Amino acid sequence: MVKAKSLSFLAIGLACAAFILPSLPLATAKTATVPSPAKEGLELSLLAPNAAVKNGVITASNISQKQLTIPSIWWAKEQFGGKLLDNWLAYPTKGSRTARIDLIVNRQIWSLLDYVERYKFVNNFGNIARDYGYNVRVFNYQQELLATYTCNFKVQPRLCSMANLEALGKASVRGSKTIP
Repeated sequence: MVKAKSLSFLAIGLACAAFILPSLPLATAKTATVPSPAKEGLELSLLAPNAAVKNGVITASNISQKQLTIPSIWWAKEQFGGKLLDNWLAYPTKGSRTARIDLIVNRQIWSLLDYVERYKFVNNFGNIARDYGYNVRVFNYQQELLATYTCNFKVQPRLCSMANLEALGKASVRGSKTIP
């Protein structure tokens, strides 16, 4: 009797989950992968006045006076970046180049964050960039790659992955120490 009730609750739960949760097409779930992050290095030279505009790149300092600048990262910086985010370079899709945003963070502030705080920062910007069809890479001014948030935009739902985020050292999860 108990087994029958347990099984019926399980069946009801599975039926509800199937109804509530969107189903993935089998081909997408089995064959789709997230592409590797862009391999190009950080192009700090594009932060020079007018260099970004000439190359079709958007930075924190070149806002269009005529129309909405896409991707719009300014509000996200106010919400999630604070003093941590110093600048960014947004590269729209061009030829075989996938759209990406390179975030440049303050190295000292980044080093003070634990793993969860770093994850939250990358995830927030990754979600915003994803909505514009962009991938994200996080660098410091020393051009060290600190994290990536990459999506496969060719499948629905979009598959995204975060990588290169340090999990050890100063970036580890902080916890209270208990002394026996």
